[in-house]
Amino acid sequence: MKPSTLLFLLSLFLLKANAQNPQQYIITSDIKNFWTAYDKIKESSDSTLHIGYINDLFIKQGTDGLKSIMKARGYTAKSYLDAIRHYPLFWRSVRANTLRANEFADSIAIEVDKLARIYKKLKPARIYFTVGALRTNGTTLDGNVLIGSELALADAQTVSSEFPKALSHLKTFFGSNPINGTVFLNVHEYVHTQQKSSIGYNLLSQCVIEGAAEFVAVTVTGKPSSTPAIYFGTQHFEKVRSVFARQMFFEDSGFWLYSNADNEFKMRDLGYYVGYEICRKYYQNAKDKNLAISEMITLDYNNPSALYQFVDRSGYFEKPVSKLNRAYEKDRPVVIGIKEFKNGSKNVDPNLTGITINFSTKMDKKYRNFELGPLGETHLLRIKEFKGFSDDGYSASFDVALKPNKQYQLVIGSGFRDENGIPLKAYLVNFTTAN
Repeated sequence: MKPSTLLFLLSLFLLKANAQNPQQYIITSDIKNFWTAYDKIKESSDSTLHIGYINDLFIKQGTDGLKSIMKARGYTAKSYLDAIRHYPLFWRSVRANTLRANEFADSIAIEVDKLARIYKKLKPARIYFTVGALRTNGTTLDGNVLIGSELALADAQTVSSEFPKALSHLKTFFGSNPINGTVFLNVHEYVHTQQKSSIGYNLLSQCVIEGAAEFVAVTVTGKPSSTPAIYFGTQHFEKVRSVFARQMFFEDSGFWLYSNADNEFKMRDLGYYVGYEICRKYYQNAKDKNLAISEMITLDYNNPSALYQFVDRSGYFEKPVSKLNRAYEKDRPVVIGIKEFKNGSKNVDPNLTGITINFSTKMDKKYRNFELGPLGETHLLRIKEFKGFSDDGYSASFDVALKPNKQYQLVIGSGFRDENGIPLKAYLVNFTTAN
């Protein structure tokens, strides 16, 4: 038998083995436990018993995946009880779908095998179909895939009428029949378990992290992304790129990711599109397609040099990212001084009760933030009251209470923004009071 024929038969055997034995790494027991606890809660009108039911029958019986998704999204027993009590119609409508989780195991195993064929360094990961409290349909932690089945397995018939405004986006999400994308979602999250980090140091970094997972899932499954932002972005390429280019160095994700914040596009999660398009173009330009997949998965997203090189090679932007970054830094607002004394002074009057920070440009009065300095909390300049911004927006004042002969520090953080939304360059207020 030729070596090539033997290798082909071996790969078929492995594919079949994975498809037949997905229970080795796809775990769904949390779902049954949740509904056991749910039924006991619904049977009892004694609310004092409910916390015990959710703890004893669900959380304490839970898998490592349940523990991880609770940690990743800050879920507590109270989180579950609140969701159960406030949204009874929702839970009733989604129950049958969550109990179908095992139906997807074989298909997921097949797609993971496909991923292993194009990415030879694939590390094993467990997939937990668990139940959350409406904060994620899928995430990862400690190298495992964590599926929030109450969202991931919802469909257009899932009831959303009870939800408050903060969850209003779920109506649109349910309308997209997310249960039909369950296999795709799992491949996306599986890719995240292979990446160096799931948290980027700025918006561009985070978008490439998400975009790489989305593009690889599309490539592996052969199915288009169901994320509405992907289609929208392709129809508004120039406008999206132009706005993103001015904001991609922001330290927070803004409206681009994981947010319902209003924006000029009237579309959430456009950062998925930007990251996806960068990776798509990178792949398109590559001669060795499998190598391109490997490079986008193993990229050090939090290394600016490596990230910039990757994005530049994609050709998404018309200018090098480093040049765009220099222009961004040049335009950032800065603190130009403190009204009452020179920063760094060693003899500030300890009877001073107010401090005014002056900015280089007009600031957006909705935003501010203060942080600890390098010397930590023992030297923190504590703010008694934030007095607000001046009428023209060029300064901000706050009240303080000082002690003699003490060094104080306070960082005026990048949460301050100018009227164009550009974050302030962080500024360290550092001074010592006189005896």
